[in-house]
Amino acid sequence: MSTYPPIADHGLIGDLQTAALVATDGTIDWFCCTRFDSPSIFASLLDRDRGGRFTLAPVSTDHATKQMYLPDTAVLVTRYLSPAGVAEVIDFMPIENPGAETDHRRLVRAVRGIRGEVELDARVEPRFDYGRESHKTRVDSSSAVFESPSLSLNLVSTEALEQHDNDVRARFTVRAGDIKGFLLESGGVKSTIGHGELISAFADTVDFWKQWLARSTYRGRWREAVARSAITLKLMTYAPTGALVAAPTAGLPEQVGGGRNWDYRFTWVRDASFSVYALLGLGFTDEAAGLALWLRNALEREPGRDAPLRLMYRIDGSPDLAEEELEHLDGYEGSRPVRIGNGAADQLQLDIYGEAMDSVYLGARAGLGVADRGWNHVVRMIDWLCEHWNEPDEGIWETRGGRRAFTYSRLMEWVAFDRAIRLATEYGRPADLDRWTNVRDEIYRWIMTKGWNDSMKAFVQYEGSDVLDASLLLMPLVGFVVPTDEKWLSTLSAMDKVLVSDSLVYRYDPKASPDGLQGSEGTFSLCTFFYVDALARSGRLDDARLTFEKMLTYANHVGLYAEEIGFSGEQLGNFPQAFTHLALINAAMNLDYQLDHGAGRVKVF
Repeated sequence: MSTYPPIADHGLIGDLQTAALVATDGTIDWFCCTRFDSPSIFASLLDRDRGGRFTLAPVSTDHATKQMYLPDTAVLVTRYLSPAGVAEVIDFMPIENPGAETDHRRLVRAVRGIRGEVELDARVEPRFDYGRESHKTRVDSSSAVFESPSLSLNLVSTEALEQHDNDVRARFTVRAGDIKGFLLESGGVKSTIGHGELISAFADTVDFWKQWLARSTYRGRWREAVARSAITLKLMTYAPTGALVAAPTAGLPEQVGGGRNWDYRFTWVRDASFSVYALLGLGFTDEAAGLALWLRNALEREPGRDAPLRLMYRIDGSPDLAEEELEHLDGYEGSRPVRIGNGAADQLQLDIYGEAMDSVYLGARAGLGVADRGWNHVVRMIDWLCEHWNEPDEGIWETRGGRRAFTYSRLMEWVAFDRAIRLATEYGRPADLDRWTNVRDEIYRWIMTKGWNDSMKAFVQYEGSDVLDASLLLMPLVGFVVPTDEKWLSTLSAMDKVLVSDSLVYRYDPKASPDGLQGSEGTFSLCTFFYVDALARSGRLDDARLTFEKMLTYANHVGLYAEEIGFSGEQLGNFPQAFTHLALINAAMNLDYQLDHGAGRVKVF
């Protein structure tokens, strides 16, 4: 049997500056401190021997384990049920002044006795800087300090601690009614942790999440799934800048044992832009405004650079994402190499301009507005695109097999011009409308001719290809085609036959379209939710609803999704993935609307 837990066997906790994964056996096997893109302290998910972990579980193996979130919160409960008794571990990260960038992180593990008595064993085994830095440990009764060259952590406990080499261990018993716990803390702070402090921190964290979620305006059919996805997106938001990480993890494989292992702890312009629609649809205008501000700041960051936008940035806006391989780590289930940083950051992906402009337009329609400063950036971006739209690029899937004239890139370029023209005309902004309109129309004709394969009767991945691409499911969603257009319906029919496997959707066939990488991958959950929306808009409401309901069965035990779903239904890739959860929200909102108002109807903010 594998010594690695399934990727899906985790819940996520966080404090809006970083996050941690807690496995169903009570192990924290991924935690970066002091922010999402900091080096890891616990990373046994990527190397069981060298990664580091924080385990907390019964001594006896004769127990069953259950895991759940407290309703409407990001507080995770792992329950141990044994013949001797029942105990639960309550994991959370208190949220204090989330908009201020600090080094102070707190991770709380409270233990509560429910019935009988349970003996538990706790082991804190940090491995700093992805296991590359050594550290020293000092233990004093119920507290400990872990010191490395780059970071120090304080551990305080209600129980006596013992030092084992440079790790710390505690063995203790909880009986019905007992509340005990541990606090791991950074930032040079050493707090106390007694019964009162545990209860207070727990209550404050629960209140934060309940009050935040209460702002949601969603009243549709799938409230539980949408609420969990909204909380998950919030957990992946870096509050000081409003940036949304694609996932809080690095190196989790798209194919177990393969080399498609990327670092997703950064902010893609594409992901951030798509999130604006989801957040506005749920009524979270502050978060949508934060992402819009992040986008504006991205446009301002490098005024001397030719291209107005980079593909991705660090959460603080830095463009430094140099990719390196951690050769000392084995990788999840031997999936090597383990990469940090992301070499795709230097790619040209022209679709991001359409996604960015769509979010700006949606924000304006929702009342966020576009001031003169922001409009000047829009003009610069669209004028640049006038000169560069016809260039080949690496495309939405960040292929490493060379640049091509991707149809999806042209589609989103059309969106960029269309939304810019709408903003200028609807809000009276100065613009070279003749030029913009001419380019928009030229792109439209390009897609209808060069993006169309007449022998296949389908829009295809790139000019001259015979490869289908699920990203084109967005064609009716962005208003490029009428969902009853014969060209679109024949494209959707072709995708049904080639890309869809019992409702799950592959993004493309890498064998038919070499992407410069070894190995294969699972179905892409983002694309499955795109498929739901495309089906509904094309009049296939029953198919759309069945596909959505079946997709919900692939969530893990607490409603979370990774990037992909494997052949046997297992979750693959970095976990949880923002793209998947925001697509779930969008699909739920749009499907609700069309079930209520008729197929093809589009909700406008």
